[in-house]
Amino acid sequence: MPEQRRRFSPQFKAEAVQMVIETGKPIAVVARELGIHDGTLGNWVNAWRREHPEPDQPVNPTERARVKEMEEEIRRLRMENEFLKKAAAFFARTHP
Repeated sequence: MPEQRRRFSPQFKAEAVQMVIETGKPIAVVARELGIHDGTLGNWVNAWRREHPEPDQPVNPTERARVKEMEEEIRRLRMENEFLKKAAAFFARTHP
């Protein structure tokens, strides 16, 4: 009896390809970790590379530092925003 083919969701395929692209791990290693055939994953990666022919430009140290500063500022602003929401709710309860 022939083996039935497994079907994978587009999200699973995208995440598998992303693991190969972002980590730099060999396709065979990622395929083994995910429990799929390395030829299948290789086809997905090749299709992605055909659709995205231009490699991403590496981020230089200045840009990386700027991104880190912005992430820290976003984190601080979110904390301040949460505090202000709680303070507004408190004053709304105590001063009708």
